[in-house]
Amino acid sequence: MTAPQEPPSRTARSGRPSARRAQRPVVAVVALGGAAGAAARYAASLLCPSPQGAFPWTTLWVNVAGCAVIGVFMVLVTEHRTAHPLVRPFFGTGVLGGFTTFSTYAVDVQKLLDGGRPATGLAYLAATPLAALAAVWLAAAATRSAVKAATRSALKGRQP
Repeated sequence: MTAPQEPPSRTARSGRPSARRAQRPVVAVVALGGAAGAAARYAASLLCPSPQGAFPWTTLWVNVAGCAVIGVFMVLVTEHRTAHPLVRPFFGTGVLGGFTTFSTYAVDVQKLLDGGRPATGLAYLAATPLAALAAVWLAAAATRSAVKAATRSALKGRQP
């Protein structure tokens, strides 16, 4: 049996890889990062399980922590340093996308509502996006301040 033949790519005609071929490394690093992030989230749920019907603190803190890390990460890789082109897809989309979880958040809200805990469900429904957005904003602002302070300090040290 022979391997399936790929359709002719632009490589032969223009010297550039086809769009599909160029995206393979990106897809691969997103998948690897996603697996690592999902494993970390699962580990957090095993280390700190939420009792049935209780406020899902672990999922809330995982989402908030992931959003804070993305705030730091994006400032560093977009405003401070130039990163390898695969760093953002691996870490930002893959690891942090796998770590944070909208699906578990939605299921947790539904379980609280179905379990006769509408006030807790609605509080969680509101608290998660508010805390996540605040975490991104605060972490990005703190990172910008820290980078500015470090840059000023480094410049002071160079002055005669």
